[in-house]
Amino acid sequence: MRRLKCVLFVLLSIVGSAFPASAQQGGSTGKQDSGFFLEQNYPNPFNPETKIPFVLGEELFAGGQPVIVSVRIFNVLQQFIAAPTALNHPRGEGVPLIDLEYPFPGRFEAYWDGRDEFGRQVASGVYFVQLAVSGKRPQVRKMFVTK
Repeated sequence: MRRLKCVLFVLLSIVGSAFPASAQQGGSTGKQDSGFFLEQNYPNPFNPETKIPFVLGEELFAGGQPVIVSVRIFNVLQQFIAAPTALNHPRGEGVPLIDLEYPFPGRFEAYWDGRDEFGRQVASGVYFVQLAVSGKRPQVRKMFVTK
């Protein structure tokens, strides 16, 4: 058990160095700098589902064009796990949130059912949610799945 804890600590350290600390915690890379903000998912920890709120600021839409948004879930090895679905999107409920157009600013939410891209329930552990907006540096937050 002690060895497993050491291995997990090393893995989390490696993953933590791959994502800037400010992005992991939603710190200085927040809305005021980039025009968007990834909020903490809720509930967190969760089992089996969670909602992921994010804000798209007016400055993203200054040119009058929609923005392209993607939300992706990764494991600690930075492997793609799933794309959550959009809630209250103009195209409808349950649209996968990969390269999805948002025509106006506001606070939005994504929904993840805790399943991978093949429909299997994910294991307990640490996962990362990444919010990417066209032409901007992505923001990342940690999530915890518990059983």
